[in-house]
Amino acid sequence: MKIDSRFDDIRPYYDSEIPAAMRRIAEDGTFHILASYVFPGQDHETLKKMVSSIRTVKEFQGKVMWHVNDMVEKKSITTLTFEGIENIEASKAYLFVSNHRDIMLDASLLQNKLFDNGFPTTQITFGANLMTGQLIIDIGRSNKMFRVERGGSPREFYMSSVHLSDYIRHVITECGESVWIAQRNGRTKDGNDATDQGIIKMFGISSRADKISAIADLNIVPVSISYEWEPCDILKALELYQSRSARYVKKPGEDLNSVLTGITQQKGQVNISLGKPILREDLEPLDSLTNIEYNKAVAALLDKSILSRYMLYPNNFIAHDLRFGKKRYVSRYTPAQKALFQARLSLLDGYDVEEPDVLRDIFLGIYSNPVDNCRRFQEL
Repeated sequence: MKIDSRFDDIRPYYDSEIPAAMRRIAEDGTFHILASYVFPGQDHETLKKMVSSIRTVKEFQGKVMWHVNDMVEKKSITTLTFEGIENIEASKAYLFVSNHRDIMLDASLLQNKLFDNGFPTTQITFGANLMTGQLIIDIGRSNKMFRVERGGSPREFYMSSVHLSDYIRHVITECGESVWIAQRNGRTKDGNDATDQGIIKMFGISSRADKISAIADLNIVPVSISYEWEPCDILKALELYQSRSARYVKKPGEDLNSVLTGITQQKGQVNISLGKPILREDLEPLDSLTNIEYNKAVAALLDKSILSRYMLYPNNFIAHDLRFGKKRYVSRYTPAQKALFQARLSLLDGYDVEEPDVLRDIFLGIYSNPVDNCRRFQEL
């Protein structure tokens, strides 16, 4: 597969670029730390030779990244379930649009499940804010990640959106490769998964003549990922608490800390569910809508699919009952599960904040909001 040269600034590595990237990764000063996590107990020099011998993206994903995700699953996930594989075909390219709870794992865990089921892995969006340092860049671009610009002036943001839209369409319709992207810019921190209609607008910028074909040709598959224990739940609650009164400014290294916390924090049960692709026949009834109304309606189609397939866990129902002082969902959890959740909630007591009740409510909202959202599409 050869990607058009106009996308050289954002594309993943080609196979021809992999050997040099592997040598850089193997010689990086932190290689031994990464190797100890992914391949515990194995000789570092042997691992260096193995990594240095890798020659293709597929080989890197199979020999390294699969094991990274497998180790995350073994160390921090009790059960990882995967549903909806019958909704896609290995011979087709799709745009997987997912709710977004963890910086790395939402897309990364999906790759392993596709790989295990004999499907090609996808290209993955990779925020420019995370592409810091040659090691991260080499691992990301070797893992089929492509650069997505964040911020900038309104004009710069528009131009990067056009470039991104062109790239996604090119990869799917001309290169025949799938792409993963989040349903919104940045993670959902408050538990309210919602597709940004601006994302739908971005998808269509690259094909303005026919808004129905612009979306239908991308073969959009809604993806719902659900965690029993929300990755970075306390960090998210603190950020939301601090951002109530002022614009939140991330500290140096904060994104990397969130990545590492998401990887290592215990997540309990995790479920990934693929919805049915958004077809032309789903979109044609929307043809008479204005562009703004159309983007909103397509976003609603994705929301319905994602929320109807979202798996709620006892923690969600416990948080809902605690937040609203009721016992509406008491049959959905045991006293032991409630005690475990309350122990997690009590960790907030260790943070010196002016309004601890507000912080507590924000934390409970992260877990309870999905109950209210899913109730629109599920029998609860």
